[in-house]
Amino acid sequence: MSILKIHSAPSNIALIKYMGKINGQSNLPSNASFSYTLEHLRTFVTIESIQGVTQDLWEPLQQNQLNVADVKLCPIELSEKGKNKFLNHFKMIKEFMDVDPKAYFLIRSANNFPSDCGIASSSSSFAALTKAAVFELEKYAKNQKKISLTELSALSRKGSGSSCRSFFSPWCQWKKEYGEELSLPYKKLHHLVLLLDTHKKEVSSSDAHLRVVTSPIFRRRMELIESRFEELVSLFENKKWQQAVEIVRLEFEEMHALFETSVPAFSYRNKETVDLTKELALEKDILVTMDAGSNVHLLFRDEDFTLAKKMKNKYSSFQSIASWCEL
Repeated sequence: MSILKIHSAPSNIALIKYMGKINGQSNLPSNASFSYTLEHLRTFVTIESIQGVTQDLWEPLQQNQLNVADVKLCPIELSEKGKNKFLNHFKMIKEFMDVDPKAYFLIRSANNFPSDCGIASSSSSFAALTKAAVFELEKYAKNQKKISLTELSALSRKGSGSSCRSFFSPWCQWKKEYGEELSLPYKKLHHLVLLLDTHKKEVSSSDAHLRVVTSPIFRRRMELIESRFEELVSLFENKKWQQAVEIVRLEFEEMHALFETSVPAFSYRNKETVDLTKELALEKDILVTMDAGSNVHLLFRDEDFTLAKKMKNKYSSFQSIASWCEL
């Protein structure tokens, strides 16, 4: 049996959030966003041709199939809806690559971090699938295509909007069809995510995007978000870190306020989340943010590594993942 090539892609955490879509089917965003790439949090994918079936298949990638040293996979199981979304994205790439529609494949995937709980697993999952599909389907394509990183980003966006940002590191901005590298002075940040709830969230990120437009504060956000984007980029460019900390906090709190004032309203925050983020508001040197989930992300400048380790120890009662620790 031949050894399958392992493909992977990282997650990313947005500091200016993508909330709402101008085109739901194509995942075109209502506003510009930008993110920091989390290279240590990854999805791994294999793809192989299979015979005797009438459709593409997905199954979890198992630890003994990975053959990558020092990577521990987390258990994963997709719902039927999630599986169909994943396989439909693969089908779209098959069509794009001009592959025989009657050629079928087995896709295996898994993350080295918990999925569907606010660590942007859809970003890494669809980016990894897109990379793997384009690479593996090239030998089956009727017409060879040379695909750029920008085109990969645009393809991936159609499966998961935020995944288009996972092709660029360490910083990426996303304004329309694809992500683009964003040059900022902070080339290396230390990342710590405090896992307050790793259960699969009841409201998916896709559903959240549909609901936020019903919030009474959504229109006002659209009026302000572009200037907030430019302000935060400028603060980073001029190394005004502590002022950036305040904007980042405002941004994630507004995102969760959108969820909590939508129709019907819902919330990802629990009491522990609220108490923790209030306490962390006193820390002026830590970028604190959240994704669509209960878990809390902390980002530290390279020169603040001692502070990063201190915070990990301080919150040792919580399960956590740190970029400087082996997963």
